Amino acid sequence: MTFAEAGSAAIAAGIDDMYEAFLAGDRPRFDAHLHAEVTTWESHLPGPLRTRSQLDAYREQRDAAGRPRLAVLAARDKHIDVWGDFGVARYVLVAQAQAQDPPALTRVTDVLRRVGGRWLIVHHHAELVREPEEAS
Repeated sequence: MTFAEAGSAAIAAGIDDMYEAFLAGDRPRFDAHLHAEVTTWESHLPGPLRTRSQLDAYREQRDAAGRPRLAVLAARDKHIDVWGDFGVARYVLVAQAQAQDPPALTRVTDVLRRVGGRWLIVHHHAELVREPEEAS
């Protein structure tokens, strides 16, 4: 396995673990995949969150009314490139409140940096797909 293939596999496993941690309600495990200075730009959030403290403040406010519960939250159709200590992951995030619900789809691009042997997300960009057929 090449260095790039190993990096790609590690990034894919980290993304899967991050969303499994969300489903389990394990915020420390989820956050272990984020760089301390991560930026988060999502079309359904209130503007770009340019720092980790802004992300944490948003999550505290959101969770005050009850943390979101989902039956499904999974990355599909992953495409990952690695260049040395940097990587880019593109995928479709599938979310369902109940398993029988139609999926909500989000296009995601994560930029990652290898720090101390771990791949951490330094920038997360996500756009809610308005028309489900566009995600294929």
